Amino acid sequence: MSRMLLPLLFAASLGGAANAGDIDRLYQSDAIVTGTGEVNRQTGFRECLAEVLVKLSGDPTIKDAPGFAALEAEAGSFVSSFSYRDRLEGIPIHDEQGTHDRPHDLTCRYAPATLDPLLAKLGRKPWLAPRPVIAVLLAVEDQRRRFVLARDGDESPYMADSLQAAATPLALSVVLPDRAIVAGEQLDFATMAQASPERLAELALLSKGNATLAGTLVWSDQARGWIANWRMVFTGKSYAWQVSGVSFDDAFRNALRGAARILSGNGSP
Repeated sequence: MSRMLLPLLFAASLGGAANAGDIDRLYQSDAIVTGTGEVNRQTGFRECLAEVLVKLSGDPTIKDAPGFAALEAEAGSFVSSFSYRDRLEGIPIHDEQGTHDRPHDLTCRYAPATLDPLLAKLGRKPWLAPRPVIAVLLAVEDQRRRFVLARDGDESPYMADSLQAAATPLALSVVLPDRAIVAGEQLDFATMAQASPERLAELALLSKGNATLAGTLVWSDQARGWIANWRMVFTGKSYAWQVSGVSFDDAFRNALRGAARILSGNGSP
């Protein structure tokens, strides 16, 4: 594939406007709370506000912005509507458990006219453009083997699930290459670690992605966890970042938060 064609394909994928359903989801967030009482509801409101501001702006560092704590303190006043879903729905109450002890999903919905000014106060703006599908190209080295994570692979299905769980709160879509691509393109730990940005972009398109997040994930006894190195090229600029001594869940959260910050135009991870 022509190197000149790759940026054009990527730019085309970002054109246009997000549909109404996508935008509505950007103004909605969820938290898990215990029961439906007022105290836990206020805790849930604070969690929901943090999540929705991160998701809407694409910038996880917004929680460190001056003024965020003051907004968080009155989080409930910004909610347009909310609802609960019993996470144990269909399971009878047993022992001495009452409804106040049961875990619930609290869903909060917000109006753009309310949230957009909050973002402005924090020096951010809504990221309403269609969000690219991120092809994650990950080479893994654990205690026993090396492999490239595939969507239909059996090396570590929990990693694929964890990756998706890290993307969802950010309203990001991620895809992995399938085993046929990994085999056909002769991908292994060494080639993935050394692949050029152009090669990674080609692999992303094969995986039906239009942005590329590449990384290596290596288990380290010394670090007492995984060492993750991530890289991404966007609008001609290269970014690289690392996290060390973490679970793979935290490694993926670090990766997707960094990617969101880059793609939303908020700066480096």
